[in-house]
Amino acid sequence: MSREGIKEFGDQRRDRRANTGKFEHDLRESQVTRDLNFKHRQSQHESGIMAVAKKDVVTVPPTTTIMGAARTMVGYGYRRVPVADAGTKRLKGICTVIDIIDFLCGGKRRIIDRSYDGNMIVAINGPITEIMESDVATIPDDASLEDAVKVMIDRSVGGLPVIDPEGVIVGIITERDIVRLTGESVSGKKVKDIMSRRVSTAPPDMPIETAAKTMISSGFRRLPVVMDGYVCGIITATDIMRYLGSGDAFKKLVTGNVSEAFSAPISGIMKGDIVTVGPEQDLSETARIMRHNKIGSLPVIENQHLTGIITERDILQSMKGGRA
Repeated sequence: MSREGIKEFGDQRRDRRANTGKFEHDLRESQVTRDLNFKHRQSQHESGIMAVAKKDVVTVPPTTTIMGAARTMVGYGYRRVPVADAGTKRLKGICTVIDIIDFLCGGKRRIIDRSYDGNMIVAINGPITEIMESDVATIPDDASLEDAVKVMIDRSVGGLPVIDPEGVIVGIITERDIVRLTGESVSGKKVKDIMSRRVSTAPPDMPIETAAKTMISSGFRRLPVVMDGYVCGIITATDIMRYLGSGDAFKKLVTGNVSEAFSAPISGIMKGDIVTVGPEQDLSETARIMRHNKIGSLPVIENQHLTGIITERDILQSMKGGRA
């Protein structure tokens, strides 16, 4: 892609806005901060990572509660939120939907039992520093897209905070951004060449807690839902987070009724209208389908049966030259 094309994509990336009313509320409550330092805005001469990275970064301070961070992610529709000092914007850590789901399911070194004597109400109001990842995979602001792809694959992460020489967060870039920008240029490969053939699946009546634990143990953020050998839906970690962070489920969490919130079947929150591809599908067309539908994975169907799954991570690995 030309430099002009990269710049156009970066402009479109930064023009996106989500739930601005929620942001204003959170800002008043000191739950999130947004980068208002205009010296980091795009100039005509920006290239590489900063021409693509989202600069209007939503962060939370280290004092934010775990539930506050969860609701921020749900409100903005993000899978991760950087934790940064509210004043200096220096990066302190990062928290993902998997971190929070693992915590609520009793993982994360069983923090709830060890530190809070099993009291969920107190635990979810603990600081985000309890569960955030402190050893954050980052990318410097003068790096290239190729550098970002390598770091994402080597560290097995889906997003990278972009930092300046002082450790200040000046942007964030995700695997979805890179696939949207360059995925359609991948040629000469088919889905079957890079798809994951080992797929963890779930039946429609699987409890949400079991699905969440399966995601954590398998390392997959999404599970195709299969009934009688046929794919009838898909459930993602973001679906679970959205469910837990709103409505009746949230009320159950804050009142300590965790088991009740988690016992509901995944059929109530899964996506039933799914998009699929075949193993012979061209990889560039597959990337276009992902971009068009704003999704990060596609079940691979052959003869009406699930044979694999392809994700944004798989496409990134193909850009690097092979599966990791």
